[in-house]
Amino acid sequence: MRPNFFHHLHPPTVPAEQSRWRYTLGAGGTAIFLMLMLILTGALEMFYYIPTPENAARSVQTITYLVPFGGLVRNLHYWSAQLLLVVSAVHLVRIVFTGAYTPPRRFNYLLGLALFLLAILLDFTGYILRWDTGIQWALVVGTNLVKTIPLVGATLYTALTGSVEPGPATLIRFYAWHIFGLTLIAMILMIWHAFRVRRDGGIAVPPPGLRTVSDRISRFELVRRETLAMIFTASALILLSSLAPAPIAPPITEISAISGEVSAPWFFLWVQQMLKWGDPFLWGVLVPLIFLALLAIIPYGFPQPDPSELGRWCPQSNRLAQITLGVIALAVIVLTLLANAR
Repeated sequence: MRPNFFHHLHPPTVPAEQSRWRYTLGAGGTAIFLMLMLILTGALEMFYYIPTPENAARSVQTITYLVPFGGLVRNLHYWSAQLLLVVSAVHLVRIVFTGAYTPPRRFNYLLGLALFLLAILLDFTGYILRWDTGIQWALVVGTNLVKTIPLVGATLYTALTGSVEPGPATLIRFYAWHIFGLTLIAMILMIWHAFRVRRDGGIAVPPPGLRTVSDRISRFELVRRETLAMIFTASALILLSSLAPAPIAPPITEISAISGEVSAPWFFLWVQQMLKWGDPFLWGVLVPLIFLALLAIIPYGFPQPDPSELGRWCPQSNRLAQITLGVIALAVIVLTLLANAR
């Protein structure tokens, strides 16, 4: 069989043992597919979305109820964004718990972590663009957290909202960041990240002299598996989008102090729970930054996995990194459940 363009994006052969779903979980390829789905559906929504406080929520309603297949497109965009966060987190867990961040993959690990952070910011800015009563926590509390940063907080807040309080300029700035800033950066990093995977040798495996299994599969088989995974993911997305519509609420008429019934988006519920404990800078800014810093230094400041243990789950030589990520993940999950149970 003659290789086509998509085949040439892959190495001629890859290790068979480490190409199985039970090792990769298919998370990296699925994340790329979801990002492409977000770009496609987001571009379609731009034809009808109007980024002004008077028309934003109404244009979302127009897309959902009046535009042919608009509701499906919006639901696909929404669920692709939510699943991207979940799949990216799973991919991060897989990388750490298999030790697949050793040199020369350390820099690419940071690129992947940056992409995960960008996915969260894209979800947050896209959430604000609804400009309905359901986004008031993110609009008021989320932006006010920036004010708590010492020395530069007030300046950053004004740069973020465009005024002394959220208003029309805020929506325009979030729209610009969502469409032209974060999306453009995410696309560049996604291409760079995928390129570095190929450049750094593909799937992390032990050196040739330490491998117990030498079987390999061709690029044709790998593309076939990826195609099946994309078909499965697309089918699941369509089914989910058909059964569970994206949230929608009445337009914001006045930006006021939030009530006890207003909640953060699900990916920030853990932060909302911590904010109940006191100082907003400590719990809403500093603790998340500490979590991020701990994850970022794993390839550089933690014990490196032994080369002979690469290519399998939970090597003993990088147990400290596994415990660190496990504790962070458990804390986020428990705090999210506590916030959701209120």
